[in-house]
Amino acid sequence: MDIFRMLAEISREGKPAALCTIIKTSGSTPRKAGSKMIVHPDSKPFGSVGGGKLELQVIEDALISIETGNTLLKEYSAGEDNNMHCYGECQIFIDPLPNNYQLIIFGGGHVGQALARIAGNYGFMVSIVDDREDLLDQLQIEGARLIKSAYVAAINDLKFTNKTFIVVSTPSHAFDEEVTMLCANKPHTYLGMIGSKNKVALAKKLFAEKGLDDKVIESIDMPIGIPINCETPEEIAISILARLIDIKNRK
Repeated sequence: MDIFRMLAEISREGKPAALCTIIKTSGSTPRKAGSKMIVHPDSKPFGSVGGGKLELQVIEDALISIETGNTLLKEYSAGEDNNMHCYGECQIFIDPLPNNYQLIIFGGGHVGQALARIAGNYGFMVSIVDDREDLLDQLQIEGARLIKSAYVAAINDLKFTNKTFIVVSTPSHAFDEEVTMLCANKPHTYLGMIGSKNKVALAKKLFAEKGLDDKVIESIDMPIGIPINCETPEEIAISILARLIDIKNRK
């Protein structure tokens, strides 16, 4: 498989990865400009940008880039310690892939399902987390990743970046509050919690009592979504998606 087919597979499956490309070189380097390498968190790199300690440093930086969602342009030295008898330098651009934004929906109820069905068409890679196995077994949502897990366990296992959008809509007020509290301390672009004005007021009071910073509390979108006169799960999902798109397109 060539590197471009690998990129197509990554895009199709939504795998976390980073593309590392040599932009320019000076002096003697093991690889020339245009050489590429794909780095995965859970498997060996595909391709090469030079091998040795230089490549190990690029891989380390690429894994950080995947974790944060940030691109990186950096100079690397192909020094004598690489045992390659190369003494030049190269500039490498590291681009985390895919570039789609991650949407994690906690709760696979009617609103979560409705949102998952439409969000994938607007640049989001969608995951639904729910601990109700019988519910997820019945769901068929094209392009969405269904995660059967307790909510807290999923938060510990999932990777959050500055391209992560989080929607909290579990079957329980207590779960909503716990999940929102935990996610508030994770990297993210957006965090929203479903609920009435009364529920939101109680949640804000609880978050303050638990020590969550006032600025963090105010940054949580609750009640969630654009304020429109919506009633059905589908209408609520549209109001949430409108908010997500607005924030995504501002970045």
